Amino acid sequence: MKPLSALRYPTFTRFLCARSITVLAVQMQSVAVGWQVYAITGDPLDLGLIGLAQFLPFIALVLPAGQIADRAQRQRILAGCYLTEVVCAVLLLAFTLSGIAEVWPVFAVMVLFGVARAFSMPSSQALIPNLVPIESFGNAVALNSSTFQLATILGPTLGGLLYLLGPQAVYATVAVMIGISVVLMTGVRPLREPAPRRTDGKSQSWHEVLEGLRFVRSRPIVLGAISLDLFAVLFGGATALLPAYAIDVLHVGPTGLGLLRTAPGVGAAIVALILAFAPIQRHVGRWMLGGVALFGVATVVFGLSTIFIVSLLALFLLGVGDMVSVYIRHMLIQLQTPDAIRGRVSAVNAVFIGASNELGEFESGVTAVWFGLIRSVVIGGLATLGVAAVWTRLFPRLAAMDRFPKPEIPPGG
Repeated sequence: MKPLSALRYPTFTRFLCARSITVLAVQMQSVAVGWQVYAITGDPLDLGLIGLAQFLPFIALVLPAGQIADRAQRQRILAGCYLTEVVCAVLLLAFTLSGIAEVWPVFAVMVLFGVARAFSMPSSQALIPNLVPIESFGNAVALNSSTFQLATILGPTLGGLLYLLGPQAVYATVAVMIGISVVLMTGVRPLREPAPRRTDGKSQSWHEVLEGLRFVRSRPIVLGAISLDLFAVLFGGATALLPAYAIDVLHVGPTGLGLLRTAPGVGAAIVALILAFAPIQRHVGRWMLGGVALFGVATVVFGLSTIFIVSLLALFLLGVGDMVSVYIRHMLIQLQTPDAIRGRVSAVNAVFIGASNELGEFESGVTAVWFGLIRSVVIGGLATLGVAAVWTRLFPRLAAMDRFPKPEIPPGG
């Protein structure tokens, strides 16, 4: 397999550009929303509520969204989701221009944003195997991950710089950028269409909606991989508290906050680019557990640090560990899932990701109120290390796995 073989297929390249631009814009928006909300209230709990506002509609809708991804054209679902995110950015712009002095309208927009994410995540993950031949799939995963991380590198920094002109500058730019993604996504055409889907009454029942959950439960290695990521990030995720760290601990401004949010993406992007040229082939289980352990150690170091450079380095290493775990998890899920239920299995994966990210942000805000800002991050990092140790015992097949399993993706295309 050539290192950049997936880029030979224009439809994948178009998808990659659309998704990368959207991620870049969303990262810019997240910096503006967090800074704006914290500037209004000064309460770290409100930073957690931003995550909760996105998580509640996400968790309620993502499993049905997976069923829809297995019944409709996934690229059209993504285009609709991106259009909804444009509406979110326009609403945030309107609220800002009106001189908003309360945060509840921002939370309301985050709810709508959570709805869009609920439908976009299963479709996005399930679409990739239909855009490239099976022999280029691993390269497509690595490129998709690396461009995602590059977007997370640039997004927070650009968002922090643009915020110097006011949050309205960020929201206007975000609306234009995601609008471009809508146009790009409408032109995506899969190399092969997904497997035929049933249209009888049963296919619309909750029995079919939950098929992805039953599939994951029947595969201990897949279940272990995605649940490991869930609890590790749930306990160890400290990114929601970065605005509070920037202001109260490290004493830096919006640009410094942008750099802090960028640091994990730098580490993850470097690892993803390495994986695009030299993918993991042996000791898969050890690599995954080691990545989670590194994530936990880096979280503890970040929590204790009061030096900006040390904090950046800790967040860089956090991104390195996270990328290793993400890459292995995504490969395991997509290689072992038949196309007919890939949307629903991707929805289950999205539930775990959403729970670890948005619910983790809420958990971080709550524990910061309970234990204090620094203690909450340190305790979370230690809990992540405990999760890695426990999962080694709970899922011995995952810990001992040497190579990736053979793919269940049909050849061709």
